[in-house]
Amino acid sequence: MRIKITNQKSLYFMKKLFALLLTLILTFGFRAKADEGMWLLPLIEKLNIGKMTELGLKLSAEDIYSLNKACVKDAVVIFGGGCTAEIVSSQGLVLTNHHCGYGSIQAHSTVEHDYLRDGFWAKTKEEELSNPNLSVTFLVRIEDVTGQVLANVKPGMSETERTAAIGEARQAIEKKATEGTGYRGQVGSFYGGNYFYLLVYERYNDVRLVGTPPSSIGKFGSDTDNWEWPRHTGDFSVFRVYSAPDGKPAAYSKDNVPLKPKHYLPVSIKGIDKGDFAMILGYPGRTSRYMTSFEVNEQLQIVHPDRIKVRGIKQDIWMKDMQADLKVNIQYSAKYFGSSNYWKYSIGQKAGLERLNVKAKKEEIENQFNKWVNENADRKAKYGEALNMIKNSIEGRAEYYNALQYINECVQGCELLTMNQMATTLITALKANDEKKLTEAIDRVKSNISGFYKDYNSATDNKSTKAMLNLYRTSIPAKFHPDFYANVVDKKFKGNIDKFVDNMFNKSIFASEAKLTAFLNKPVLKVIENDPVYLTSASIYKTSGDISKQNGQFTSGLDTGRRLWIAALMEMAPEKTLYPDANFSMRLSYGTVQDYDPKDAVTYKFYTTLQGVVDKYKPGDYEFDLPQRLIDLNNKKEFGRYASPKGYMPVCFLTTNDITGGNSGSPVMNGKGELIGLAFDGNWEAMSGDIAYETQLQRTIVVDIRYVLWTMDIYAGARNLVDEMTIVQ
Repeated sequence: MRIKITNQKSLYFMKKLFALLLTLILTFGFRAKADEGMWLLPLIEKLNIGKMTELGLKLSAEDIYSLNKACVKDAVVIFGGGCTAEIVSSQGLVLTNHHCGYGSIQAHSTVEHDYLRDGFWAKTKEEELSNPNLSVTFLVRIEDVTGQVLANVKPGMSETERTAAIGEARQAIEKKATEGTGYRGQVGSFYGGNYFYLLVYERYNDVRLVGTPPSSIGKFGSDTDNWEWPRHTGDFSVFRVYSAPDGKPAAYSKDNVPLKPKHYLPVSIKGIDKGDFAMILGYPGRTSRYMTSFEVNEQLQIVHPDRIKVRGIKQDIWMKDMQADLKVNIQYSAKYFGSSNYWKYSIGQKAGLERLNVKAKKEEIENQFNKWVNENADRKAKYGEALNMIKNSIEGRAEYYNALQYINECVQGCELLTMNQMATTLITALKANDEKKLTEAIDRVKSNISGFYKDYNSATDNKSTKAMLNLYRTSIPAKFHPDFYANVVDKKFKGNIDKFVDNMFNKSIFASEAKLTAFLNKPVLKVIENDPVYLTSASIYKTSGDISKQNGQFTSGLDTGRRLWIAALMEMAPEKTLYPDANFSMRLSYGTVQDYDPKDAVTYKFYTTLQGVVDKYKPGDYEFDLPQRLIDLNNKKEFGRYASPKGYMPVCFLTTNDITGGNSGSPVMNGKGELIGLAFDGNWEAMSGDIAYETQLQRTIVVDIRYVLWTMDIYAGARNLVDEMTIVQ
């Protein structure tokens, strides 16, 4: 279904965009390895369908995205708040990555029933486990609303005035699109604020855990193998979406029924070969392919070094305690993964940006721009200051941006200090001297504390807090220090942060669930106002707010500069593709199954095998241990119908698709729209890809659907789940 263009301004923009893209296609051609692009679904008929068909697609554009009939996009959902998943049965069965379901799996795990360690498989629907804070979200439609959003934007407006006019228009469009429907509307910004699309969603809040392999399969290789190839991880988990009996979204209820989806994906176990077509639909989170050299330098000098240093220290503390105590391991496993995933990403991206000389490549584009813009007086008047605005903003905010990143990273390692919001809620209610408001505030706090303390270990947090507060003080200039350092640490504890932290943990009502519960049963304003956790966190958040305000003075110039820069690049028709940067809206990418050459004299083939898993086996190792049953099944070659025709059991494979964070769990489909795998990672050699796509190196790492089904069926005995699916042989 084509986008309906509703006014002349929007029509002009879209014609211009299509013409530029066509120019690029005709000029640079379709190179075999150039599978770059995260494409908006309404544009694929006009921009991509020819190349996709040439590569092996058997579907029409309307089979993929349609407003008139069920289509592939109806089987693809946002999973939780940051992953993708797909519907694979007529009963709402969902597949996503193990690491996407990890938080829910961890929440159900205890020392007695450790589903992270042992796995979990529901043999009946009654055994499936509810997840109160988990949802899946379906895309209903996408609509170009550029003309409507920009209708009241006038020449000469300041960035603040422009933003206000756009914000008012967006709210009106969202309200009109969703009124009386139960849907959620969001007008998203694309191409740096030059285009706008309305995205309409429907969210289901009853999502239940159905199955998960043990972490020794689903997280095999852990940090060592993360972002690496060859990969041997069975990165999948299984959930089910439930609805009210009428099919509408509903909160969890025993009366709810499995969702009857508009469309679900058939599952192919026919296998894959090098060169086969591969298509991915999903929700890539964020890319910055239009980033300038000044912004690349900021990544190299501030963003990545700060994240690597702070998280590395925190994670070492957590890991030592996790390895020493099974309970702590369960409590901190999801938190550790959430931290370490992008810690290693930063290590890889920093190295990739430097190795591939990305800053210099960006400077080359900027030189071309300067030459182009100075050739024409109108261009110079319109775009001449774009780069200077970005440069001045990035350089002007450097010290504030660095301090802000540090304070945010360090606070994440001080769990008790995140109780500030609860403390503020209670103080506000106590000061109001209103019994009803106080009761409501106490109930809100009580509803949150059990989840916090379930996954909290005071001794671990004590060590981490000491390290983080010491690190911040020694790494950041004194003018950015919260006042508790001088007023409390220095005056009362002679500068000894460790003694200060010990005192805080000993005296605070937030230090344990028992202490906080006792306080809630008899709340006293003076007690909480003088609580050391509250006072310390209030000091930190005040400083963070002050730094944010100072940093924010550069936002307007940066936003304007970026918008003009991207508009100029589009007009200049640069070498890079002109799809919009990822912003967690549904995108399509296409490519093929391929090997790659990471360095001189080395070639990686496109698949890995179960024998490769066993070859990495290290008994008792937290990353490379394996269940004995898996080893035995491999030795006996009990692969069932899931083996390759060549006799091996496939585990993972590579494609040339363009993905990023948020695509985790995305369906990888063949030319017929059949599921052949789940995307779960990128490769180490192309970690710079979110900023500069590398056509020779970029690969998507996929868990083969045959390994997923083999694990369910042969390894776990959960044949009931496989029988739900439509299997294509």
